[in-house]
Amino acid sequence: MTAQTVRSLINQVEIAVSAAIDRTLPEAAGADPVVRPSEHADFQSNAALALAKRVRTRPIDLAAAVADALRADGSTTVADVAVSGPGFLNLTLADTTVWTQIAARLADLRLGIGRLEQGRRTVIDYSGPNIAKEMHVGHLRTTIIGDALARVLGFLGAEVIRQNHLGDWGTQFGMLIQYLDEHPDAAWHSDDLAPGTSAVSALDGLYRAARKEFDADPGFADRARARVVALQAGDEGTLDRWRQIVAESEVAFRQIYDRLGVLLEPSDSAGESFYNDRLPDVIGELTTAGIAQDSEGALVVLSQEVTGPDGDPATLMVRKSDGGYGYDTTDLATIRYRIRDLHADRLLYVVDARQALHFQLVFETARRAGWLTDGVEVAHVAFGTVLGPDGRPFKTRAGDTVKLTDLLDAATGKARATVAEKDHALTDDDLDHIAEAAGIGAVKYADLSTSRTKDYVFDIDRMVSFDGNTGVYLQYAHTRIQSILRKAGDMATTVDSALPLHRAERALAFQLDAFGDALAEVARLLEPHRLCNYLYELARAFTDFYEACPVLQADPPTRANRLALCHLTARTLSQGLDLLGIAAPERM
Repeated sequence: MTAQTVRSLINQVEIAVSAAIDRTLPEAAGADPVVRPSEHADFQSNAALALAKRVRTRPIDLAAAVADALRADGSTTVADVAVSGPGFLNLTLADTTVWTQIAARLADLRLGIGRLEQGRRTVIDYSGPNIAKEMHVGHLRTTIIGDALARVLGFLGAEVIRQNHLGDWGTQFGMLIQYLDEHPDAAWHSDDLAPGTSAVSALDGLYRAARKEFDADPGFADRARARVVALQAGDEGTLDRWRQIVAESEVAFRQIYDRLGVLLEPSDSAGESFYNDRLPDVIGELTTAGIAQDSEGALVVLSQEVTGPDGDPATLMVRKSDGGYGYDTTDLATIRYRIRDLHADRLLYVVDARQALHFQLVFETARRAGWLTDGVEVAHVAFGTVLGPDGRPFKTRAGDTVKLTDLLDAATGKARATVAEKDHALTDDDLDHIAEAAGIGAVKYADLSTSRTKDYVFDIDRMVSFDGNTGVYLQYAHTRIQSILRKAGDMATTVDSALPLHRAERALAFQLDAFGDALAEVARLLEPHRLCNYLYELARAFTDFYEACPVLQADPPTRANRLALCHLTARTLSQGLDLLGIAAPERM
């Protein structure tokens, strides 16, 4: 499979303009043709304005010469070229070229989208909930954004390795395990709980009780600390209880991932405990290389790139004065493992923007240690905060963090009410199924359609609206097209390239052709909102087309071409929504 199965129309025009420039101006061979979509034609090239200064000629004269070269080329790609303004080239494609492009994309199982990321091994770190604690709204963005990037990059041919960096090690587990031993009647195994109660919810409550006892009872605090030592030393009884806690938590996480349609599997989990026996080697390498140094009994790395407010170097703590390790050391072991053992070409950390300094220091240290080389790309894929209606970080009325399950329940409940308001012939089971798809899709789309670097307000009413740039709007657009195709009956997608293009058909065709470019932008910039914006504009272009161009009542040749546009739009919407991790229902 080549990198580009069906070359986009804009790329075809770029090639034609580049060839014309090379013939007209050999000394500028390889120059950017500067082709963009235009309101005055299909495309516009501004290359003459940039090149004229180099060759000391008037832009309008150079544009005229390039236009003549394009006309003399005999290529069928550009049917008409006109010079406008100070030296713009307005370029129009033949209707036959556009219809042929539609037919080519329809004929390809991948819609003509190439594998631009082929051969690139990409490790994506995302989600990362804490064992024995419920997933909450703070886990929403990392999980959804990370999964969308994994889907898009995988579709484009990358070998994606998902990594769920679980918080599964540390002092809190000694505290919890000791509490469970001293309260044997406490119920927390799935089999011992009432239906609808998750083990991780029970463990979360028990941890809070353990924390309270730890703070109030010095004797319990000492026993809990001793249990931490036993855990770290590999005491089998302690480890067995710890493994049970991890397993029960993973089951609860799996239920949320399944509901969200997230691709993470238990095999993708590599928590803090996974790196525990690697930490001494990390310290050894940093010390031998002279990168880590003593600081009042602790071992630190002083940044050579970042200074704090006091003007001193920013510090990465790699070993505490008591000999313990923190997440700074674990993250260094993580990046070392992913480069050396997983042989990553690209490392993506989908983590809250507030961790920017931490990752800057980790990446710097990894470079100085020689692990992170120029052959490996690394990026902190930062994101903003989910806000409540008051514009502050989303909390319950009591001030607690909002549980992810409660948030999803609220969204699906609102979606059910919204769908039920429409005239429908759905059974209750069908309505529940659609409400789940719409509610979960609404939450995911609201997150993904916002630039990841920005905060956004969690507004359920807006999310489940059938109007505007929402997931429900796109899902409903897909169901409308499926309804048209069902009424048509004929699933054939024959395209007659000799037919003239209506203005609305042309606009829809060019929007469909831009799908691959939108995906390439997501892969390059790591910004899923660009795919959301593309799909929204596609849905709008289809609405304009359907209002202007009768489909089922059209004469046979025109009807077939318009049905082909419907087929390609439905497939593109479905594929695009799938890459966002959102369902594309057949009915709604």
